[in-house]
Order: sequence, then C-alpha cells, then structure tokens
Amino acid sequence: MNRRRWIDLFLGGSLLGTAVSLLYPVIRYLIPPRQPEIAAKKLAVAKVGEIAPNSAKLFRFGSTPALLIQTAEGDLRAFSAVCTHLTCTVNYEGDTETLFCPCHNGRFDLAGNVISGPPPKPLESFEVEISAGEIFVSSKS
Repeated sequence: MNRRRWIDLFLGGSLLGTAVSLLYPVIRYLIPPRQPEIAAKKLAVAKVGEIAPNSAKLFRFGSTPALLIQTAEGDLRAFSAVCTHLTCTVNYEGDTETLFCPCHNGRFDLAGNVISGPPPKPLESFEVEISAGEIFVSSKS
C-alpha cells in the first residue's frame, strides 16, 4: 500500500466518522426510543368537591396528560390532554367552555369534538365515575 492510498483511506474514514457522529444525535432526536406504556385502567383523580364548577384539573393517565373537567352545570368529563394535531397539551378555558390547543389555535367542545383549527380528529375521552367520595377515571376500551 502506498502513501497516497493510505491517506485516501484515512481521510475517507475520518469523514465517515465525522458524518456519523453528527447524524447520530439528530436521528436519536427524530426517532426517540420507545418507552413502555404504563397500563392505567382506572385511576383515582380527585375527591368530590375538589374541583370547582367550570374548571379543570390536569393529571397523568398512564404516561400521558389528561384533563378532568367539571362543567358549569356540574357534569364531570375527562379527556386526553394531548392535541391530535401536533401532540401539544390542551387547556380548558372556562369563559368559552372549550378545550384550547395553544400551538395552532385548535379548539374542542366539551364532547371532545373539533370546533376549529387544524386538529384532524377528536380528543380521546375517558369514563368518569364517583365512588366512595372519590372521582375515578378509566379508559373506555
């Protein structure tokens, strides 16, 4: 092997190593590792009377955020707080009685349906039940 061939291999290997070391973190960021989902079937979220009428409480259902809403009429509803557009966290706005996604002005009604904005589908809803003075939220499936 002559010097020229050795320098070509050395520089080519260095370039390849540099490219890999720069692309690896970008790929890891774009494709995050899968985390096991914590299977939450039923969860005690709050005590009866803890949530004021026309307000909401943010909680974790498994590994995702969720909202428990008490409407102005006193009904309890629970939804996934993950927007179906870009997975931003939605908030409850009591003055308009809607769920609002601040990322792209998506709005959902109190049934989880899309009112306006770019979200392609409704929010996932959960079952709410009251037992022994506590409010329980469970998945519908």
